[in-house]
Amino acid sequence: MANHKSTLKSIRKNKKRRLHNKYYAKTTRNAIKKLQLTKDKSEAGEMFPKVTSMIDKLAKKNIIHKNKAAHIKSKLNKHVNALS
Repeated sequence: MANHKSTLKSIRKNKKRRLHNKYYAKTTRNAIKKLQLTKDKSEAGEMFPKVTSMIDKLAKKNIIHKNKAAHIKSKLNKHVNALS
């Protein structure tokens, strides 16, 4: 266990940040899953910009890698365009 005050504080900060990041990552994953399971073109078209925005925010805050964000958005875009 750490003895320095600054290290103890950083442990507390990291715990708080991890919980915060976990919440937003999980929320985004749920939105992605919901979009992938959608069969309706108009509903998917409506959801796509919101989900894309969520993914971009995660990448901007370094919760996920920017290339992973691009990969997910590309995959979702293909799915939305393939719906009839």
